[in-house]
Amino acid sequence: MTETIKLSGTDAAAYQDALQKGLIVDQLEVVLDGYKLNYDLQLAAGECLAIQGRSGVGKSTLLHTLAGFEQARSGRVLWNGEDLLRLPAHQRPVSMLFQEHNLFEHLSVMTNLKLGFSEPPSRAQFEEAADALDVADQLDKFPTELSGGQRQRIGLIRTLLRPEPLILLDEPFAELDQHTRHKAALWTAVTARSQGKTLILVTHQDEDAERIADRTLELTYKG
Repeated sequence: MTETIKLSGTDAAAYQDALQKGLIVDQLEVVLDGYKLNYDLQLAAGECLAIQGRSGVGKSTLLHTLAGFEQARSGRVLWNGEDLLRLPAHQRPVSMLFQEHNLFEHLSVMTNLKLGFSEPPSRAQFEEAADALDVADQLDKFPTELSGGQRQRIGLIRTLLRPEPLILLDEPFAELDQHTRHKAALWTAVTARSQGKTLILVTHQDEDAERIADRTLELTYKG
């Protein structure tokens, strides 16, 4: 997967500067279940990218490799000039929302939201985000009391409000109805841009890409 961006003048210089502080996936090769997956892409700091493609083409695998949960056979993943492949998952500047949402069932929703922060946002900040996504009345419940869509929105809040600059979202709106999906996508776009996040969104829905992404890449099979 390769995309070349052509700009000119001041825009080109500004983009190249942002690119040096952003993400460069260079000749990355991952072998999964005997299949070779190859990736090349560039993402400027603060840019939002949507990745689409057929099921099984390697979209989630790319996110898992960037986050450190899949091992690359070769290549480089540069963030701000540093090769992330040399770092364990917990040291990478990445916050990822998995399709499974990953909430701890024995902890309250609010406690789940605060996990992993050295200095978590205030309750008011969590409440503001929860109110925007229509889950403010769920914060003191346990995950088992939530619907799939509510759990997905809680996971989205936790991912976006974390301090890491690189956000990876794997089908973050899959369990939401059309109205809630629209609201969640707009909240994601506004929050990512207001906090200067660099974001990669995997989605099968064109409307998600249009609402959030600056551009879209289509991931395809080789050959």
